[in-house]
Amino acid sequence: MIKARTEFADVSPSVAYDVLHDPQYRLIWDKYMMGAKDVGLLNPNNDVCYYALRSFPPFRHRDFVLQRSWLDLGDEKLIFSHSICHDDFPPKPNCIRATVFLTGYLIRRLGDDGCQVTYFTHSDPKGKLPSWMVNRLTKIVAPKVIKRLHQACLAYPAWKSQHGPDWKPWSHPEQQMNMSRVRVEHCRARAYDQETVDESGCVDAASQKAAEAEEEAEEAEEA
Repeated sequence: MIKARTEFADVSPSVAYDVLHDPQYRLIWDKYMMGAKDVGLLNPNNDVCYYALRSFPPFRHRDFVLQRSWLDLGDEKLIFSHSICHDDFPPKPNCIRATVFLTGYLIRRLGDDGCQVTYFTHSDPKGKLPSWMVNRLTKIVAPKVIKRLHQACLAYPAWKSQHGPDWKPWSHPEQQMNMSRVRVEHCRARAYDQETVDESGCVDAASQKAAEAEEEAEEAEEA
């Protein structure tokens, strides 16, 4: 399980909440997202989506089908997800279908203009990963997610003013949600027949160097 908490003194809870919801903006700031697709709506506060997580060679990409739930209580806002199955989104040949037991964000007001953000995820990437890669995910990726989120929040108001400033279906589902309803019978739990990919042998210096090079490139891009 990975957990990170931070305080954004210069970001309001509503901006952080909108950034985490906005699918168009996520294409810009979420460097780990390889692809995403809305599957459908369960009710005004629950939907189903497909999400593909980018990796780097020699590791395989991971993908998920998620049920997302959200609730805006004013000074406290929550977004949670967990894995489900859907008939139209079986595992893809180039990805390993991973499992999210629970992942989410808790956003709380901090003073007049800030917020506290707690991020956590409990998931099974499936396959077999080397210990150095697991440590990297725990110690490096989670803090990077928070750092990138802060930068995205600071840039969001200016970006949103030019990209549908009134379009926020997560806050106005009855008026703006245009997704079709998910048929529950298409979301029956199943055990997919996919091979267990053993990536634990990827312990050579070249693999670790590739990870470090990617981190350096990302930091240079963000600077």
